[in-house]
Amino acid sequence: MTDERAEQANAGRGTMELRHLRYFVAVAEELHFTRAAERLGIKQPPLSCQIRQLERELGTSLFRRLTRGVELTETGALLLDEARGILDQVERIKAAVQSRARGETGCVRLGFADATCVQPLVPGLIRAYHQRYPSVLIMPEQSETLLLVAGLRSGMIDVAFVRPPLSDGEGVEVAPLVEEPMVIVLPEWHPRAGDRSLPLAALAEETLILFPRTIGPGLHDAIIASCQRAGFSAKLGQEAPQISTTAHMVAAGFGVSIVPQSIAQIRLAGVAYIGIEGEAPRAPISLAYRRDDRCTIVRNFVASARRHARAAHESGQPSRIYGDAARAPTLVD
Repeated sequence: MTDERAEQANAGRGTMELRHLRYFVAVAEELHFTRAAERLGIKQPPLSCQIRQLERELGTSLFRRLTRGVELTETGALLLDEARGILDQVERIKAAVQSRARGETGCVRLGFADATCVQPLVPGLIRAYHQRYPSVLIMPEQSETLLLVAGLRSGMIDVAFVRPPLSDGEGVEVAPLVEEPMVIVLPEWHPRAGDRSLPLAALAEETLILFPRTIGPGLHDAIIASCQRAGFSAKLGQEAPQISTTAHMVAAGFGVSIVPQSIAQIRLAGVAYIGIEGEAPRAPISLAYRRDDRCTIVRNFVASARRHARAAHESGQPSRIYGDAARAPTLVD
């Protein structure tokens, strides 16, 4: 059915529609039916028919017909203001819905496993996403990897930076982002605190301060396994509440520790960060999200994170961050 026939078929209907308001505004602004019809892309007769229908429904004349065009009546002038407001609101609603559909508005609930936010790549990923989608609200939450995965499954969290491997990742997609070497943390009065690097075997007689295994089982086990490969069983002391607080306990004299290299950015008085000679344990960070999540905001965040990680890898950003290419983290594409 052509537009003209459709207009004529609808002419007998008595319900005001947005179409009537758009037609009315066009005539009111042009003050001429023919020009208004050209502007709307329809023929003049069905336009006149629609305006007459609107006048019948309202029970009043909206235009005074003149020899060369029309002019608004008092009630027509009132309707023009109201109609413009309604049409503007409709356009705002339409734009808001379309923006949400593109993932440009809304919020993303973002989880962080302990100390992942210290790794320079992570704030870079978030900054890149925020620059591209400035109207999306980012709601951060820090927790343990296992709790973050549970939050993903329950829908309480949309996407999370976690420390793999996951003991039970059913229903969760994991995208590797970066692996960084770990370093030794010594109190500044330790006789080896001035060394540039040490073998792990140098810690055989030291009390090792670690975080609870529940915070990062994979990272905890990797440290223990590395000590065993170095020929000794770690002498575990008092646990630190979190990965990021182990250095504070070292400074307090509770022992020594092994932490992700990015923790060294925390300039804490009383400790020295020492490189590990030979095979060092590595601290991986991955991005986790629900495998069946179709939310555009989440898909945009994951895609943005992958792009930024790839660009950081290609540009050699890890070397610039850490200053030592040999000890720079590995970004996983």
